[in-house]
Amino acid sequence: MALLGAAGYKCSRSAASLGEWDIIGIRAVDVVLVQVKTRDWPGTSEMDSLRAFPAPANCRKLVHRYIDGKREPDVRELPATSQERTAAAQAR
Repeated sequence: MALLGAAGYKCSRSAASLGEWDIIGIRAVDVVLVQVKTRDWPGTSEMDSLRAFPAPANCRKLVHRYIDGKREPDVRELPATSQERTAAAQAR
């Protein structure tokens, strides 16, 4: 949450959540949804669920993976779904 806070996001955390996202970060121009993992990336079915999660056009879906001994996470941004890209194009 410190990384997102430093980037200007106001964050809400769902510790040990059963939902898809562990952190939701909001700022005036966009939203980030973050899944946090230690050691391993999410498996195929979990990544598919994260990709398919409905989100507005100004939302980024991120997976942060923390490795022992590293201060900063490895970050993957999940691509927008075709529905999200279509909605973004129509909004322009």
